Amino acid sequence: MTKQEKANKIISILEKLYPTVDVPLHHKDAYTLLVSVLLSAQCTDERVNKVTPHLFKAADNPYDMMKLSVEEIREIIKPCGLSPMKSKGIAGLSKILVEKYNGQVPDTFEALEALPAVGHKTASVVMTQWFGKPAFPVDTHIHRLAYRWTLSTGKSVEQTERDLKKVIPIEKWNKAHLQIIYFGREYCPARGHDWKTCPICKKYMRKELRD
Repeated sequence: MTKQEKANKIISILEKLYPTVDVPLHHKDAYTLLVSVLLSAQCTDERVNKVTPHLFKAADNPYDMMKLSVEEIREIIKPCGLSPMKSKGIAGLSKILVEKYNGQVPDTFEALEALPAVGHKTASVVMTQWFGKPAFPVDTHIHRLAYRWTLSTGKSVEQTERDLKKVIPIEKWNKAHLQIIYFGREYCPARGHDWKTCPICKKYMRKELRD
């Protein structure tokens, strides 16, 4: 079976299990999504969703966020981890959005990735899930599953992203990355995983990873 054929079958399984998928991070616009994704670095979506109501009650737009000090932001987001870097990033990007973009989140990779603390993965999530533009955000979970399913041999998330884009149709990118995330959480965890009962791994798991 070719890698393309395997990818097609895996996408078919994901479609049956998750015909509709929602962005797991709670948000109401591009700005709150951008901040939420930034906060999710090395933090669970569940924890981010517990923290953001407090943050967005204080400031849910870049104009109000600019009124808060970095220390005030840091205190609110501390449960998410990496709060020194994330608080500076949120304060810095809010200032740029106000001064350069009239408070609006730009809709290009170049502009998004130029913002403080915004990497390619964060930009990809905003581009695909808010602006509806083709992107395939790859986090550590997708990176792990793509290797487990032999869809990629990438040593980095960047390589995995390139590999997945080759075998998954562009019109499915926006949905597929969320389907893989949900599947990983429900059926395919990093630890305590029984590949024999996993809907995908029992058929397509890399041989050397089997017991």
